[in-house]
Amino acid sequence: MAEKARVAVLISGGGTNMAALLYAAKADDCPYEIVLVGSNNPDAGGLKLAVAEGVPTFALPHKGMARADHDQAMHEALVAAGADFVALAGYMRILTPEFVSKWEGRMLNIHPSLLPLYKGLHTHQRALEAGDTHAGCSVHLVTADLDDGPVLGQTKVAILPGDTEDSLSARVLIAEHQLYSRTLAAHVSRENDPAWIEERIGSLALGLPETSSRTAHGSPAWRVGGEKSGKFFAIFFNRHHGEQAVGILVKTSGEDEMAALVDQDPDIYFRPAYYGPSGWIGIRLDRQGVDWDHVRGWLERSWRSCAPKKLTRFLDVADQF
Repeated sequence: MAEKARVAVLISGGGTNMAALLYAAKADDCPYEIVLVGSNNPDAGGLKLAVAEGVPTFALPHKGMARADHDQAMHEALVAAGADFVALAGYMRILTPEFVSKWEGRMLNIHPSLLPLYKGLHTHQRALEAGDTHAGCSVHLVTADLDDGPVLGQTKVAILPGDTEDSLSARVLIAEHQLYSRTLAAHVSRENDPAWIEERIGSLALGLPETSSRTAHGSPAWRVGGEKSGKFFAIFFNRHHGEQAVGILVKTSGEDEMAALVDQDPDIYFRPAYYGPSGWIGIRLDRQGVDWDHVRGWLERSWRSCAPKKLTRFLDVADQF
């Protein structure tokens, strides 16, 4: 089984959604584990549950602290816990854009409405007043705009005759507990999915000038240059030639650099059996915590080594400024 993703959960109160995530994580086939429960409220009831279940906790009151300073302290606690992802579960703080940017694509939140409907507070009452037939909940990626990130999953909950805000809220909460753990599991698992990895590489590779996609010995690959004179600068690697890795092959300066990189960090780099003698190195991407800026940097470097001089000349000049 693949290494489990390390998830930190932030709460401000009783933490029922945190509890749902925590108990889902106890299943052997769950792709994540809870490594920290943090809060801006030292009296949050969910902290006691986390302690009882053997999960490390961190609490820091926000009163008297500048928002940016509090966010930085929370960020440092998440990093110290080795978190790969953050799940907000009733964390009643508006986060600074700086904090959000540090966890871009890796921080989720659950909201008690069918987004984009009813962002903010009092969602159930607003659904009742609008005469809706259904309420519900949404799990979304967190962005700097409140309740505005891409929606990853939703569950509809029927509104019954005579429903009050409290009765509707209680049923939606049941749906939240089911939806959050399922959606979080799917989100953290995608980074081990070869199809997702290939798509992510393709979007980065095709973002470089004058590139196109084509197969190389049956594998998806990307070239720079014209139809006849173009050269491959990146090749998708999916467990070929006995190597149990999913990743990308890019060009190095030669065997010496390749050997040094593999020696330095064998968890990231590998020497591909077929392409290695030609100066290609493999970068493993089916692992948690992939630094995609690092991958982008390798793609750009490999692209430069293959691109016609007319393309690289302008970039070389731009790099001087």
